[in-house]
Amino acid sequence: MRGGAQGHLMRCSDGNFYVVKFRNNPQHLRVLANEMLATRLAERAGLPVPVTEVVQVDEWLIEHTPELSIQLAHNAIRCEAGLQFGSRYVVSPLEGQVFDYLPVEMLGLVRNLETFAGMLVLDKWTGNANGRQAAFWRKLREKKYTAAFIDQGYCFNAGEWTFPDYPLRGVYARNEVYESVRGWESFEPWLMRVEKMEEDVVWSVAGEIPPEWYGGEWEELEKLARKLIERRHAVRELIEAFRISVRRPFPGWMEQA
Repeated sequence: MRGGAQGHLMRCSDGNFYVVKFRNNPQHLRVLANEMLATRLAERAGLPVPVTEVVQVDEWLIEHTPELSIQLAHNAIRCEAGLQFGSRYVVSPLEGQVFDYLPVEMLGLVRNLETFAGMLVLDKWTGNANGRQAAFWRKLREKKYTAAFIDQGYCFNAGEWTFPDYPLRGVYARNEVYESVRGWESFEPWLMRVEKMEEDVVWSVAGEIPPEWYGGEWEELEKLARKLIERRHAVRELIEAFRISVRRPFPGWMEQA
């Protein structure tokens, strides 16, 4: 698969296809932890994200599958066996089509375009240091697409687990996806769900991450979870910084009298 982590599309024992990211990916070990934590928090907030699973990849499969390798600058290495991160492919390749980009003139065919505002809430909360990625999918014979938000590996500033908040980070490249934003109500119900998310939900999701994905450094994961809980009430301020940025992403924003 495309992308810096060099994930592999694999069919797993449950019969579903997953994009599997390996622990020895070129980005960082913690990318796997970030993917699970941010994606499952987005799911709790009601956003359209893929199902995530822990995928066991055995040594035998790697030894007998030459394609399971990672390309580095000057050489290739084998993927590492063990517990990996799996993001379910948004629609089975046998049942539909997936695109990672749609031209502006086709965005009107996306049935849930308003959820880009909701994902902005999640990206600002989690300090996504990358541009927002989306997959547009449709089943065979369908005319309209559905957006699903993928690739949360650079939330929490990738392997740093810090939050250098900049207005233009964690946002989609085209303003057109935000055209329906008229005010704070356009970020609901997702903004309220993040601001009122119970602390136990954050701790529970963090506890589901295999220790192998963060080097067993529980104190660091605990610090990250505490910071996330603290940041729930900073999201409005971070969205406001994006609103008044040079991008001017919300042309339809109506100021309240």
